[in-house]
Amino acid sequence: MDSSCFLVYRIFRFRKRNKNISSSLSSSCPPSSLSQNWLHPVFLSFRGEDVRKGLLSHIQKEFQRNGITPFIDNEMKRGGSIGPELLQAIRGSKIAIILLSRNYGSSKWCLDELVEIMKCREELGQTVMTVFYDVDPSDVRKQKGDFGKVFKKTCVGRPEEMVQRWKQALTSAANILGEDSRNWENEADMIIKISKDVSDVLSFTPSKDFDEFVGIEAHTTEITSLLQLDLEEVRMIGIWGPAGIGKTTISRVLYNKLFHQFQLGAIIDNIKVRYPRPCHDEYSAKLQLQKELLSQMINQKDMVVPHLGVAQERLKDKKVLLVLDDVDGLVQLDAMAKDVQWFGLGSRIIVVTQDLKLLKAHGIKYIYKVDFPTSDEALEIFCMYAFGEKSPKVGFEQIARTVTTLAGKLPLGLRVMGSYLRRMSKQEWAKSIPRLRTSLDDDIESVLKFSYNSLAEQEKDLFLHITCFFRRERIETLEVFLAKKSVDVRQGLQILADKSLLSLNLGNIEMHNLLVQLGLDIVRKQSIHKPGKRQFLVDTEDICEVLTDDTGTRTLIGIDLELSGVIEGVINISERAFERMCNLQFLRFHHPYGDRCHDILYLPQGLSHISRKLRLLHWERYPLTCLPPKFNPEFLVKINMRDSMLEKLWDGNEPIRNLKWMDLSFCVNLKELPDFSTATNLQELRLINCLSLVELPSSIGNATNLLELDLIDCSSLVKLPSSIGNLTNLKKLFLNRCSSLVKLPSSFGNVTSLKELNLSGCSSLLEIPSSIGNIVNLKKVYADGCSSLVQLPSSIGNNTNLKELHLLNCSSLMECPSSMLNLTRLEDLNLSGCLSLVKLPSIGNVINLQSLYLSDCSSLMELPFTIENATNLDTLYLDGCSNLLELPSSIWNITNLQSLYLNGCSSLKELPSLVENAINLQNVSNCSSLLELNLVSHPVVPDSLILDAGDCESLVQRLDCFFQNPKIVLNFANCFKLNQEARDLIIQTSACRNAILPGEKVPAYFTYRATGDSLTVKLNQKYLLQSLRFKACLLLVEGQNKWPNWGMNLVTSREPDGHIVLYTPSSHLQGPLLMENLYTFEFELVVTSSEFVLEFRADRYKCAVSECGLIQLF
Repeated sequence: MDSSCFLVYRIFRFRKRNKNISSSLSSSCPPSSLSQNWLHPVFLSFRGEDVRKGLLSHIQKEFQRNGITPFIDNEMKRGGSIGPELLQAIRGSKIAIILLSRNYGSSKWCLDELVEIMKCREELGQTVMTVFYDVDPSDVRKQKGDFGKVFKKTCVGRPEEMVQRWKQALTSAANILGEDSRNWENEADMIIKISKDVSDVLSFTPSKDFDEFVGIEAHTTEITSLLQLDLEEVRMIGIWGPAGIGKTTISRVLYNKLFHQFQLGAIIDNIKVRYPRPCHDEYSAKLQLQKELLSQMINQKDMVVPHLGVAQERLKDKKVLLVLDDVDGLVQLDAMAKDVQWFGLGSRIIVVTQDLKLLKAHGIKYIYKVDFPTSDEALEIFCMYAFGEKSPKVGFEQIARTVTTLAGKLPLGLRVMGSYLRRMSKQEWAKSIPRLRTSLDDDIESVLKFSYNSLAEQEKDLFLHITCFFRRERIETLEVFLAKKSVDVRQGLQILADKSLLSLNLGNIEMHNLLVQLGLDIVRKQSIHKPGKRQFLVDTEDICEVLTDDTGTRTLIGIDLELSGVIEGVINISERAFERMCNLQFLRFHHPYGDRCHDILYLPQGLSHISRKLRLLHWERYPLTCLPPKFNPEFLVKINMRDSMLEKLWDGNEPIRNLKWMDLSFCVNLKELPDFSTATNLQELRLINCLSLVELPSSIGNATNLLELDLIDCSSLVKLPSSIGNLTNLKKLFLNRCSSLVKLPSSFGNVTSLKELNLSGCSSLLEIPSSIGNIVNLKKVYADGCSSLVQLPSSIGNNTNLKELHLLNCSSLMECPSSMLNLTRLEDLNLSGCLSLVKLPSIGNVINLQSLYLSDCSSLMELPFTIENATNLDTLYLDGCSNLLELPSSIWNITNLQSLYLNGCSSLKELPSLVENAINLQNVSNCSSLLELNLVSHPVVPDSLILDAGDCESLVQRLDCFFQNPKIVLNFANCFKLNQEARDLIIQTSACRNAILPGEKVPAYFTYRATGDSLTVKLNQKYLLQSLRFKACLLLVEGQNKWPNWGMNLVTSREPDGHIVLYTPSSHLQGPLLMENLYTFEFELVVTSSEFVLEFRADRYKCAVSECGLIQLF
């Protein structure tokens, strides 16, 4: 596709979108709304009969997905006037959304709501958003047309004063720029836009997170001027300054202030810490960075990023605000913001770093330097932490200035020093001054170390443990690892937090990079020239030296080696390397990205000893088949030896009563597991891809606190021990692709806490035990690909909390038990590919069912008539059900049904007659026996209908209905029996988005016709500079690419230059380019010349246009 065509179109879309967002936020949101305290985020005003089953339910679903809970008066009894409860709800909502539909004016209740909403907008600063659903805003504004007729009936007999209030409210509401559903090709996109606008307004409040940051307004003002937000270009800027000066805080304030003006936004923080350099596997590091970027940007945790072009592809047409914080390498920028062309017009990328050269090397021209605060500002920063106010307390003025001078002007140092002196008496301050004078200068390390030196020995020890080993852990995890050190971890953490040496956020430990560096430097200085005498080792060179030269000592308690830091060669570890490290408690050899790296660590003479005091053993790709014979795991809390050569962990029955986490995944030679008799505290056991593992020991039943058992891809596992039933606390069991597993033990039903069971790919599994019915907490069962499974136990009907049941490609499954009707909470049932399934049980009681997948159930002949009772069913897949003879006549009574797929139902001859609330999507392509669609009785078909009847060779339908809604899409490709009247109706009377229908030449209906791909258009001068609507008709010649998602470029040419417009038809019309078929579509064009040439191109798809036609629409 011509990139220049796309660019012009994209500019138009962005200008329009930004204008709408800014208008809706500014015109409908007076400034006073920012200070109001609200009871509800959103109030929805609507006419139930128009929108409840369609638009409203979809808005609610999207709001729920985004964590927005609107107030909806569904449960209130509607009487003569709105009551005090509803008035309170309206007045207590930050945002009011008015869904103005055709019959909105027929309800006195709605009109009274509207009056109150407009009053709240005026008096309380409530934000008001409008959605015009299939109604012209002008009709609402002037109370005319069909909307006006309905409104006038409501006004009959009403007091004139009331009527005038209603009219004024309708006029005011219609003047608010809102969403007009008629302008959207896809209603789902409109709803997503509404939800985003609501989220933006809810988030767009003055941030109080940084109220205490001195001088923030001056910083943000200067940076905003660098950003030049009014320009359409993509711009990168840098924020540069030393560590601890406040760059991160400034960037966050700026982001909070500006992000509502962008489509997407993200802050990627601590990049230097989380993605260090140098990196052994640079490509994996870049992929991980892109995954993090996209996950945050589009709010999707399980992003798959297979290659480095994904970010550019996903963001190239999005206006984004991106903050990259603490960058220290070009590789990081290359992964996340290599070029401005990666982002849509208007995007702004802010790079925060200490390295000015890095910004210049990346070509960033606009750089803001964060300077040190002035003396007065430094005093104010210090006082905020020392006194909790902007100036010194009475009597502390002079001594506060003295301490501020001694502490230096770095904001982090001022914060730490202020926190240290807070609540001390003046005498205690005075005693500290001599020490400050002798031990501190302008160097930040001295400032921070002064605070560290004031700690008790236990808090010092805790600080070093965190900086060297646990700075990214949760509080409860740290408590477990340090449980034997006789230290109150939570109390110690609070002391460190009070002194600003770390922060505690939602159970996580967070520490400034400068403080981490302080801790590492303190440990390094414990023994500068003999690293084996330190408490912790974290530097690659030092670790290599100690392990190869056997220079470790009893002082050493932790070693943390990132294998990516070993750039060249390997490390040959001495056989006796750990012999002198008798107090070693934490050993971690790991790859930072979780990828399987090549072998780096070798033990050419084996390993004679590892400390019995180990609490953490994390050794990825351990090169030996077993741990040393004398190893004692008594104190082990966590063991992670993924991807190792292990055949077993150790000999004998060693006690593991402290063990909580075990991960031996990808140990493909592992044949034997340790005895679990003492593993009463084990919570997670991961054995993914242990290909040689045949069975679990019966002692696994003693691990009664086990929460998660992961046996994915253990393809040799034949059975589970009966003692598995003792795992009464187990919540998740993953047996995916255990292809040798034949059955589950009958005791399985005793695992009563289980919530998720995954048996997908267990191709040898013959049955599921009837005892599964005892697991009353079960919510998810996945058994896809269990090709030997013939039936489900009838007891499955007892699993009344089940929400998801997937049996995809269970090709031997012949029937489902009738007891399934008891699964009243079931939301998702997938039986696709169950080739032997002949019929379904009655599912009328499954009232919460939302998705039913029956694709390729080729033996299925009918659906139960009770399916109409599944009133919440939203999606029904019947594609490929080649023996399905008919659909129940009541199927259209499923009022929430939105999507029905019937393509490939080759035995289906007739569809039930469409009713008024029929579905939006009907895919009946390749239904070769289908004779008619039963559209005849409908003068106007449902809005947003996407009717795909391609290759319905037997279709002889005549069409007496009209397709006047521009959202409609039609596909009658290869329906050669479709009569001429029907073809003329589609071409001449429809206003549908696009259509395909049989035809060998462009009809005479089109005013302009030509052979080839271009034609000349001559228009009356009066149409110049107007936006005109045209309908085009094309007959295509097949090219090299036979499977396009077909699209057209329209190029109008006039001398000396040309104007380019992009048009891409709906993605629903896919497949090979067809001969003897016509492609029609409508488009708009601003006419700048009375005579011009219109050229149709589909270069990307290597096809040609053999005939073309055009008619102007009025």
